[in-house]
Parts: sequence; structure tokens; C-alpha cells
Amino acid sequence: PAPSEEVANGDATGDDLTADSESTTSKDNVELEARAIAQAMQSADASYVPSPSLLASDDAHPLLSQVDGPSLSNFNTDPSVYQAKSVPIALRAKFDVPIHVTAGGSVVEYEITTDVYDIAFGVTAEREEGVTNVKESERVDSHLEPVTGKFLVGSVPCALIFSFDNEYSWFREKRVTYKITVTPPRTENVIKGRRLRAKKALEAVTKDSEEIAERYETSTQTRSELEKEVKRLEKEIEEKKKSLDVVSTEEKWLEKKRVVRDEQIKLLNKRIENGWDDEKSEE
Repeated sequence: PAPSEEVANGDATGDDLTADSESTTSKDNVELEARAIAQAMQSADASYVPSPSLLASDDAHPLLSQVDGPSLSNFNTDPSVYQAKSVPIALRAKFDVPIHVTAGGSVVEYEITTDVYDIAFGVTAEREEGVTNVKESERVDSHLEPVTGKFLVGSVPCALIFSFDNEYSWFREKRVTYKITVTPPRTENVIKGRRLRAKKALEAVTKDSEEIAERYETSTQTRSELEKEVKRLEKEIEEKKKSLDVVSTEEKWLEKKRVVRDEQIKLLNKRIENGWDDEKSEE
């Protein structure tokens, strides 16, 4: 029979076996990667800690919004692609590509190339808690081969800053081509993640609530003691005011008496020293 008929009857050729093997290996790799991403997400969500600003907020909903993550009613799992070709970066200059990620568990892939010359390249993640170096900035030979990478974004919201630095170059402009793909997490991972974050958030707010209760009790006791002290001081001040009035009245009376006494002393000394006027007429 012809080869095509053998294949049609179920007999595979060597090339077909190789293709099937490669397809199976590729599928296995995809499944392994998906499993690794799910485990990394689970680990990140299990270590979730609400930010200080969320715990300090007077509104209960910002914390819940972060715990909930993206709404599943309009959740889009399609990748978002950010790309540009031959972007000029002047000598002694720097160019940043900021990308905001709001879905925890998103996978970010990048590929960059440059024309002719190298470039310094790095990635940082900016969050309320601080800045994390995803990829330390360093000079890369992106003009020889593409520079690629892939990483998982755990805690969100997060601003990823892809930095192309040409500040070290005094003579050459660089041209950068980049492609950045952000793939949202699977729906099942979002569901698992929000439950893990909810448990961790509950632990955090419960602990904080207990500390608040202790501080509230201490604050209430301190306020009561201070109110008693203020009342005592107010009573003491009233008594002091009365004493002050008495002393002030006495001071005014004594001042008048002192003026009288000074005048009397002056006149008596004058009489003793000079005599009396009516005695001079008798002489």
C-alpha cells in the first residue's frame, strides 16, 4: 500500500513519531510551567500582608478591594502587549517604560534588542512598601542577541519600570526595540489567591484589632486619670485664685500704709533735726 494509506490506517512514520514526541514534550513543559506559576502565586498569596496605609485607612473597603483582586465578572485573561521599535535614546540619557500591573499572579515576559551598540537594562517593581529590583541594571549585549526574561508579579498594585540607560555613553545614540507581554493569571488561580489573601488579611486585622482593644483600654484609663487630675488642678487653681485675691488686697493696703509711714518718718526726722516752727517764734 502507499505510505499515505498506511498513515490513514494508523501506521505512523518516523517523522510523525518525532513530531508527536515534540508536541508531547512541549505540552508537558507548558503544564509544568503553569503548575510552577500556580505554586508561586500560592506562595505569594500565602505570605500576603496588608500594607500600612490600608491598615491605617478609616475606610474598610480599600483593604477588601486589594484582597478581592480583579473582578471576575469582567476579567480578561488575554495578554497585554507593550512594544515599540527603534526607540532613540540619546547619549547621556535614560528611557523608562512604566507598566502598571493590578492582577496578582500576572506573568511578565520581555524581549529587547538594540541596533549596533549595547545598552544598560534593568527592571524594578515599585510598590507602596518600597522598590524591588527584578533585574539589576547592567550593560547587556542586546545588539548581538535578544535579551529575554520572564517573571511572576506577586503582590499588587505594582508599577514595573523597564529602564534603558545610555547615561554612560558620551558619543553614541542607541535605538531600542522592546516587546513586553503581561499575561493575567488563570481564573482558578485568582479564586484561590483571593481566598488565601482573605485568610492572611483576616489574621492581620484580627491581630490589629486585639492590639487596638488593648490600646483603647489603656487610653480610656489614661483619659480617666487625666480628667481627675485636671479637676483636682482646677480646684487647686480656684483656691489659689482666692488666695491671690486676698494677697492682692493686702498688698494694696500695705502699699498705701507704706506711703503714709514714709511721709511720717520724713516729717518726724525734719522736726527732730530742725525743730518746730512755732518754737522759733518764742525765741
